Amino acid sequence: MSIDLDLSDRDVLAAMELRRRDLSDEQLQRFERYVAEIFGAFGLDLDTPATRDTPRRFIRALYDSTAGYDGDPKLLTTFDTEGHGGSDCRLSQVIEGPIQFYALCEHHALPFYGRAYVGYIAHEQIIGISKLTRLVRLFAQRFAVQERLGRQIADALERILQPHGVAVFLEAHHLCMQMRGVREISPLTRTTFWRGEYDHNPALRSEFLSICGASR
Repeated sequence: MSIDLDLSDRDVLAAMELRRRDLSDEQLQRFERYVAEIFGAFGLDLDTPATRDTPRRFIRALYDSTAGYDGDPKLLTTFDTEGHGGSDCRLSQVIEGPIQFYALCEHHALPFYGRAYVGYIAHEQIIGISKLTRLVRLFAQRFAVQERLGRQIADALERILQPHGVAVFLEAHHLCMQMRGVREISPLTRTTFWRGEYDHNPALRSEFLSICGASR
């Protein structure tokens, strides 16, 4: 069963629908030349068997790592909930995690990576469990910041399902802090995002975080 999104959800629909990026061979070759020039200027010897194809591999890896811009129409499919009312309708959580994710920081184009936990309290619709992983990776496979990544996941799930509540917990290592700048050894950044019942129910938030292991 597919739901109809109203006009206010156009941004979510744009993220979910299939929108393949179209790059010509001429563009890709031009990008490879740019990368070769930069890498060479920074000291990489590009005239060895191991490095002659490095610019081409780099461009391909960057393209693959940002596949989230292509969208994922499978996320628009939902199912009727199997709940039948009752006192726990606003308390029973569906939680998926840890979901491994890898993203590129939009500030330095260096990776940040970690784990996501996504929870929701179903109302009239549920979504396939694997789709929660798809949802995380849709937004993670773009140039991103962790703060916005969690908000995008929460907002998209809320608009797709219109559930009683949504919770998202992210914890990630940022290589821009480890490879440059302050050069922290193992920094871990944690962010939380609450919608609906989670926003005003401390017990729900506590249960969610406990399941995620965030209270350790």
